[in-house]
Amino acid sequence: MGDAGEMKMPRVGLQTAQHEELLNIIDTLRSQGISRYVDLPQLIVCAISGLRFPTKDNLCTRFATELILRRATSPSITVTITPGDDRSQEESDELTRFQSPSTSIDDFANIVAAAEKAMGLNESTRVFAKDILRVELCGPSQPHLTLVDLPGIFWAGDKSQSDDDAKIVHSLVESYMKKSRSIILAVVSAKSDLAMQIITKLARDIDPTGERTLGIITKPDLLFAGSDSESSFVKLAKNENITFKLGWHVLKNRDYDTRNSSTSERDLAERVFFEQNIWSSALPPSQLGISALRPRLSKILLRQILRELPGLIADVESGLNRCKRQLEMLGGSRATVFEQRGYLFQASQTFVNLMTASIDGRYSQAFFGSAESDEGYGKRLRAVVQRTLKEFAEEMHLKGSAVKIVNSISKRSKSSWADSEDELFYILRDEYLKNVQLRMSRNRGRELPGLFNPDIIDDLFYDHAKPWQRIILATMERVVQAAETAIKYVLEEATDATTIDGIMSLLVRPNFDLIKTALENKAQEILQPHHQRRLLTFNHYFTDSLQRLRQAETQKIMADRLESFFFINPEAEKEQDRKWTGGKDNSFDVGELLKSLTFETDADMDRFAAIDAMNAMLVYYKVALKSVIDTFGMYAVEACLMAKIGDIFTPMQVSMLDDAAINRIAAESDESIAEREDLTKKLKVLEQTMKTMERLRTFKDAGV
Repeated sequence: MGDAGEMKMPRVGLQTAQHEELLNIIDTLRSQGISRYVDLPQLIVCAISGLRFPTKDNLCTRFATELILRRATSPSITVTITPGDDRSQEESDELTRFQSPSTSIDDFANIVAAAEKAMGLNESTRVFAKDILRVELCGPSQPHLTLVDLPGIFWAGDKSQSDDDAKIVHSLVESYMKKSRSIILAVVSAKSDLAMQIITKLARDIDPTGERTLGIITKPDLLFAGSDSESSFVKLAKNENITFKLGWHVLKNRDYDTRNSSTSERDLAERVFFEQNIWSSALPPSQLGISALRPRLSKILLRQILRELPGLIADVESGLNRCKRQLEMLGGSRATVFEQRGYLFQASQTFVNLMTASIDGRYSQAFFGSAESDEGYGKRLRAVVQRTLKEFAEEMHLKGSAVKIVNSISKRSKSSWADSEDELFYILRDEYLKNVQLRMSRNRGRELPGLFNPDIIDDLFYDHAKPWQRIILATMERVVQAAETAIKYVLEEATDATTIDGIMSLLVRPNFDLIKTALENKAQEILQPHHQRRLLTFNHYFTDSLQRLRQAETQKIMADRLESFFFINPEAEKEQDRKWTGGKDNSFDVGELLKSLTFETDADMDRFAAIDAMNAMLVYYKVALKSVIDTFGMYAVEACLMAKIGDIFTPMQVSMLDDAAINRIAAESDESIAEREDLTKKLKVLEQTMKTMERLRTFKDAGV
């Protein structure tokens, strides 16, 4: 059975000039260090390059080896070490100065040994390293191919390899396999039972569809001819057991006895083996041996590069833009007070600009983002405050009074009740008037009979408006929180995280505390007249509304008395029901009618006084409610908060700081210095990469 994965691959000329250039460009990108920041298409595998690694039966390769195979007229090796991210700067510098002890291909084992020594590897202290040995191998028989040779996975430790070493290797191999642009070469040994080899399970877990996995079977010479084990591995190679889209390939590596054989001797021994065994009849030549594998891998790698090219270019461009933004956030170097002051000047100007836009409701700058997100909405301070004040006004109208006075209780059986849904307390008008009469009797002064102490209106209003303070304080907390959120976002845009702490402690927080104090004082000032029970208004709405209520109350009393005299309801809806047709003699005593209309008892006078006091309080409440809502919004929130927060961090304040304060705020932390150095290096790599990738665009546009 042929290789199903191989049959599905597009026909690509392996060694055309364009394709060689494409592979060279990718390798140039790799040598520039871009793979630290962007995943490049690559092959990841263990020990199939044809190079002679130091052979130990029980110990695998100790580090990842990046192999760049290139066709050239004469053989050569260029060897360097790329330090791992766990190395100190001193160690990294030392490793980058590594000099290969030899330039002979057949002496590669000694080169690896020298690299191990440079990495500080030994069997007692450090067995594996995150460093990468980069080997560029040129020769007349080499294809254009780049692959990463990884340490073999093992689970349990022993005397030479600890459990921690096993975790390090597993993490290293898995990290390479998870890179979506990597082609996984899953190597299994015929020496061991397939079920015991975890690499195929790991490959299927990471690449479930097998789209980017090629299986490699090694050590077929250790299988007994005609055995069930040999038959099992033949089925595996035919893609009948574990299926990979890229299929399988079979290799015969050097063993311990032939560890010192040359590359040509190794290749000859492999060809002879396959010709004399079942493999040559079971599989096509394209699946057997190192000579067939190298062009096959070149073809696979080329296809992967072409497929990933658009995404690769996009990743580099976005990485470059992101790096530039991060460096802009850090600003320039701040080693001197002069540089630090300049940095704070720039940060304060950015703060004032963005804060002013947030306050004024101008959200066109990219900083504000989408209003649909919580963060974007939080940056729009004017929008948040306007909504908060609107909700404040609605709550004051709905829940600003201590009780809601109603004429009837509908289906309720009590004279007063609390509505749990809106937290309002309802009371019948008659019950409320009884309470007013009681309070009037207990607050009587020197006023004449039939009159009431005007202070009773102050008392009624004070009780009725008690919820105002709670609502105003809660609203004040909301607008303060909204301002703090907007300030936080603006500061994060204007400066880096370490500098924010200094700006907050020395400038923003003290200034904002003053603003909050002024806001709190203004809120109390607005509430103070109503708390002191000294009512005052010159609003004509009060007198007009009170007069209308008095007329309505008088009309109601007259209507009741006319009905009791004529037995006709003068307020009936139908005209017929309001007509009086006369008695038996079609006459009535007008004097009696007058007495009926003007007759009042002491109880009537007290009730009418209570009604008048209640109406006066309710009308004044409406006048005061509108005033408090507008006054709180205009003179507290707007004047004390919104008009001031743009001035809590300004260039003028920066100019007034002494050198010690400037240094305390803006001096860079060790972390910021290190971050700038890393970003500067990254930017250099990305910019160099972008220049190199201009050549890649021709392949993208041409669809090569």
